[in-house]
Amino acid sequence: MTATQQRSTVAPGRRGRRAGREQGIGTRLLSGAVGLVLLGGAVWLQTLHMTDDEINGRITYTGAKGEVVDARRFSLRLDSFLAARSIQSGSQTIGTDNLFLVVNVTAKSSLKPYRLGQPELLTAGGKRFDATDRVNNDLTMAMSWVQPDIWKSGRFFFEVPSSELAGAHVVFGLQREVIVEPYQPEVEVNLGLDDEGARKLAASPQDVYSTDKK
Repeated sequence: MTATQQRSTVAPGRRGRRAGREQGIGTRLLSGAVGLVLLGGAVWLQTLHMTDDEINGRITYTGAKGEVVDARRFSLRLDSFLAARSIQSGSQTIGTDNLFLVVNVTAKSSLKPYRLGQPELLTAGGKRFDATDRVNNDLTMAMSWVQPDIWKSGRFFFEVPSSELAGAHVVFGLQREVIVEPYQPEVEVNLGLDDEGARKLAASPQDVYSTDKK
C-alpha cells in the first residue's frame, strides 16, 4: 500500500516537469516568432521614413567589358555582346524596327543566392532603355539564381536604336525584395563602343539570333 502511494506521488511530478519543459519550448518558439515579426515590422516602418534618394539610391561599381566587377554582394563580368535583327525561340521569331542588343554575362554571389534584375542600357546622352519585355524572362539570366562562388552565365536582351550605341553602358542590379534596402549595389559596364565601333556593330547584325540550345 505504501509503495503504491509512492508511485502515485512521483508520477504526477514527472508529468508536471515534462509539461513545464514543453510549455517552456513553446514559449521560446512563440517569443522568437514574435521577435521576427516585430523586427520585420520595424524594418518596414523604417522604409516608410526613407527618402526617395535612399529608396532609389544605388552604390555603383564600374568596369569595362571583360573585367570582373566586384559589387560586394555579387560579382559580374560582361563577356560579350552582339546585334541582331530578330530573335528566334522555338517556332517564334520576333523582329524589331531598331536593333536587338544581346548581352552575355557571367556572375556569382558572395554570401547567399540572389537573382539579378533586368538591366538598363544607359546611353551617352543620358537616356535609359529597359531590357526588352518582348523576350520571355525564362530566356534571360533574370530567372536564374546566382550562387555563392559559382559562376553562372546567361544573357539579356535590349531593343535599341543604332544611333544610341556609341558610348553606351549597361547597368546591372539585384531583383527588388519585399523589404526595400537603401543603397543596393549595382554594376555599370562600359561597352567600349566609340562612334566607329557602334557603326560597325549596327552595319553587320545577325539576321536571326536563336535562343534554342544547340
